[in-house]
Amino acid sequence: MFDSLMPPLLATGTAFCVSVLLTQWLAGHGVRFSPIDHPNARSLHSVPVPRSGGLAVLAGVLCALLLLGVLARSFSELAWILAALIPVAAMALLDDFGGVSRRLRLLAQASAALLLFVGHLRWQMLELPGWTLTWPSAVALAATLVYVIWLINLYNFMDGMDGLAGGMAVFGFAAFAILGWSGGEPLFAFAAASIALAAAGFLSANFPPARIFLGDAGSSSLGLLVAAFSLWGSALGLFPLWSAWLLFSPFILDATWTLLARLIRGERIWEPHRSHHYQRLVLAGWSHRRTLMRAYVIMATVAACAVASPRLPVHEQWMLIGAWAVIYAMIHVKVRLVERADAPASN
Repeated sequence: MFDSLMPPLLATGTAFCVSVLLTQWLAGHGVRFSPIDHPNARSLHSVPVPRSGGLAVLAGVLCALLLLGVLARSFSELAWILAALIPVAAMALLDDFGGVSRRLRLLAQASAALLLFVGHLRWQMLELPGWTLTWPSAVALAATLVYVIWLINLYNFMDGMDGLAGGMAVFGFAAFAILGWSGGEPLFAFAAASIALAAAGFLSANFPPARIFLGDAGSSSLGLLVAAFSLWGSALGLFPLWSAWLLFSPFILDATWTLLARLIRGERIWEPHRSHHYQRLVLAGWSHRRTLMRAYVIMATVAACAVASPRLPVHEQWMLIGAWAVIYAMIHVKVRLVERADAPASN
């Protein structure tokens, strides 16, 4: 696929260079023309911050993926992924600047999911350790739509603290890159590494205290890329889809749990809130940096487990899933204990 490793390595490196340079420029000058995130009662930040960092990540990713496609002389999967990225990023960017109806955003996200489905990047089977259920095409289409739309939105939901969404992208796509390389799929590996490096470039100005935010254009685009690469890697046989769920479980479980809890409480789930576990820790007195570093430890550990998971025996795969279920339950309990410890001080 690649005649030598140096050109794709250089192409992948452009993702970091473009992202870090544009991030730094936007952090210093973006306030003049980019949308501004003003603090409010539901925010964790206290000063206005530009939210145009997603443009830097997208620029780095686009440059690298286009170069990799040319070098590999293959645009099959990359073309569908880039095509799906366009409506999601464009609609989210419009929303950053002036607000777009939820219906239009959902339409753009559904269009992206359909593009991935047509490009054979689809959720066509339910696969768990030692057990597989293949779905009919109609069910696969519905499952792909729900899966892609949910990942786009949950990544957006979780983008509420300095360094969190960018860090998850670094750990998650770096793990994808390792899985792709070890599975003999260099294009997948270099493409995933490009996204990880673009996210790392963005963290140069987003690590707390952040001087720039991703914005909806960045977080929604990363969510789309998570969905696309998890489906692509699964289609290549690099890993079962549940390994990708494990890899991004710090976001998937928090967002899903919070959504269900808010539904049960009768809250309007589309409105801003501060109910995620990381938000609750900060509100209980933990600093952004302390909360973030604990999150990074979880992300790094779960990434290592996800990379190892496809090669484990079936019974060990179930043990791994069970162990992480216990760990996340303990994290939930820990957050509640921190809140209770802070309650007397608050009173």
